[in-house]
Amino acid sequence: MKKLLTAVLSCGLILFGSTAMADTYTKTKHPILLVHGVTGFDYLGGLIGYFHTIPYNLSRSGATVEVANVSFVNSSWERGIQLKNYINSLGYSKVNIMAHSQGAPTSRVAAHLNPSKVASITSINGVNQGSKVADVLRGVIPPGSHVEGGADAIAVALGGLINLLSGSNNPQDGIAALETLTTQGTTDLNSALNWKGVSQTYCSSKSEDVWYGANKVKFFSWTGSNVITNILDLSDGFLGVTSLVFGGEANDGLVASCATKMGNVIGTHYSMNHIDAINHLFGVRSLWTNPVSLYRSHANRLKNRGL
Repeated sequence: MKKLLTAVLSCGLILFGSTAMADTYTKTKHPILLVHGVTGFDYLGGLIGYFHTIPYNLSRSGATVEVANVSFVNSSWERGIQLKNYINSLGYSKVNIMAHSQGAPTSRVAAHLNPSKVASITSINGVNQGSKVADVLRGVIPPGSHVEGGADAIAVALGGLINLLSGSNNPQDGIAALETLTTQGTTDLNSALNWKGVSQTYCSSKSEDVWYGANKVKFFSWTGSNVITNILDLSDGFLGVTSLVFGGEANDGLVASCATKMGNVIGTHYSMNHIDAINHLFGVRSLWTNPVSLYRSHANRLKNRGL
């Protein structure tokens, strides 16, 4: 009996070990590069990650994961140049970009500048056709005013602190960040990028395949359409206030669901707000949508497409 039990346990350990070794659910051909949004970072003090636990939950099933660090506040074009340079520094043949918020237009700039290095771009609650919150802020901060100067000084100072805590040296420009995220600013950027991946018709999707000459880049997007998702999440109250500018239009607290659409739209119905989309605050989220699962299932989608 003892020998039988030992044999059963041994077989179980072998099967468990084989299953663990064979877990390649998120093992994409090309590495996954996570790109943060406005007022973002990679890690603070090496401890707090912008994409809370998401790198681990991708890599534990086979993915190679990198996390970019571009300007805390700056224009999408300037951030895109930084991202292009960062991608080149990694040394991979291509990367699959998963980008949150302003990270989406930032990534489209990087692809525009060097498409041969980008296999796919996935926009997560991305500001692809502007934010009404940015429109309101731009309206109450007159260009050239003392208010504008003060707001920019605060944003740049915060960016400097983030540089210090994240070990980076990125240039900061608060007003450029605000202007690039307005509806007009994003429209101007989309025009400069030849509207690749984003429809000129509001709330419309486009093809998954985006061509830059002979280079094909796959475009995807998803977003949430709920604002108050967990009463224990302190950020929900803030987003509840900012969501008022959208009237009755579905939004995540900072961006209208329709304004996030890019390429192949995986979904706009998820029960998550703008901050839930990166699994913050520290994993406090809706009971109905697990953002980590969205990243993992999408990595598997990329894998199955040979990306």
